[in-house]
Amino acid sequence: MRSIWNGAISFGLVSIPIKLVNATESHAISFRQIHTEDNGRIRYRKVCELDDREVSQDEIGKGYEDADGTIIPITDDDLSHLPIPTARTIEIVAFVPADRIDPLQMGAAYYLAASGAPAAKPYTLLREALKRSKKVAIAKYALRGRERLGMLRVVGDAIAMHGLLWPDEVRAPEGVAPDAAVTIRDKELDLADALMDTLGEVDLEDLHDEYREALEEVIAAKATGEAPPEAPAPATGGTVLDLMAALESSVRAARESREAPSGAGAEVRSLPRRAAPKATGGKKSTSTAKKTAAAKKAEPARKSTAKTARSTAGAKKTAASKGTAKKTAAAKKTASRKRSA
Repeated sequence: MRSIWNGAISFGLVSIPIKLVNATESHAISFRQIHTEDNGRIRYRKVCELDDREVSQDEIGKGYEDADGTIIPITDDDLSHLPIPTARTIEIVAFVPADRIDPLQMGAAYYLAASGAPAAKPYTLLREALKRSKKVAIAKYALRGRERLGMLRVVGDAIAMHGLLWPDEVRAPEGVAPDAAVTIRDKELDLADALMDTLGEVDLEDLHDEYREALEEVIAAKATGEAPPEAPAPATGGTVLDLMAALESSVRAARESREAPSGAGAEVRSLPRRAAPKATGGKKSTSTAKKTAAAKKAEPARKSTAKTARSTAGAKKTAASKGTAKKTAAAKKTASRKRSA
């Protein structure tokens, strides 16, 4: 992985040379802006407002705009000589329990890679100390023109760092909760607990971006000149106004989903990737579909025919039994008359 920052971890008097690498990556599909009439790319040009001409990247620097509109140039050399110890150092300032960190503060994630053989032992020492203490390290560091707050923790055999917002950057949740006074009954809480238990847990490894997969299908279809797949029909049914009824229905549906064969309803499945169409693949699929439909259509007829045949056989057997009984009765009557004579 390519490093985005080189420096050191300052752990008391111990210095650990490290490289900072991104721990995450985005798989989002990006679009280009185009001219809808001819699909030409729309591009932006950087123009100096004083010279009224386009400038190259080499001519572009940084500047701070003062309150009166004055521009104060700031160079990379100025930023590299900031009078703070964290300019090239991740300075650990404290160790705290992980639950002390508000998730609202957490931002970008990085891996801290040991830089060279001399860093191996102090890096391992810090990692094992974090493991044994079951704490995380709070640190300050400078990146992209500003000092930041970070949290160091152990991930596998590596040390990861999460960027943290400064406490004053997290807004208080004022005006977010509903103002209306409501009463929650114990039975409603019991049903909510039952729904939570029925839904159970999930392995985060099984979750994936279905929106991106559906978007890939649309792009693949349009690239091959096919009609894009249609969106599924929305679920039918009106809004449930009764909270108890909604909870009971939710619990029932969740249980049925869990009890379905082969885990139907509980498993998260990936959308199939669209493959390039083959010359005979479509005909084969259509033929198979027609045979399956025909077989399904003929199935009720075969069942009806078999039922009729069984009924006819039963009727014949009954009639034959009645005829035999009549003949036996007549024979007995004749024999009785002969004995009387």
